[in-house]
Amino acid sequence: MRTLCASTLIGEFFVIGFAGLVAMKEPDLSTATVWTVCGVLMALSVLLCGMITRPGGVQLGWALQILLIGGGFFVPSMFVLGAIFAALWWASVHYGRKIDEAKARFAAQAASAGEGTAPERTRSQPQAEAGGTPA
Repeated sequence: MRTLCASTLIGEFFVIGFAGLVAMKEPDLSTATVWTVCGVLMALSVLLCGMITRPGGVQLGWALQILLIGGGFFVPSMFVLGAIFAALWWASVHYGRKIDEAKARFAAQAASAGEGTAPERTRSQPQAEAGGTPA
């Protein structure tokens, strides 16, 4: 899940930056306000990449999605882009959890299959000579 969600968040980082460039053309918004808001959202998207697996990480990701959609009130194209990234976020969380469950299941199967058998010696493993140590 972490990889999929982090990929979505990095994509949002760039979209927020480009939305900031578009928002600068709005006469009602000051440059300082635009870049303060965009900077905070961009920093949040990068910080969330490391917080995905922690408690509340996914919920903070959903809050970021809502903020991106809400950005459509200032940059109308963000309604569409925010909705697209919200769908990507849902897919990243949903399918990422399924992938994590499948990996855990396969690891458990591999561990249980390997417990009952003794490891076999292969030709690449040298045998200890009398009085010596393996190389």
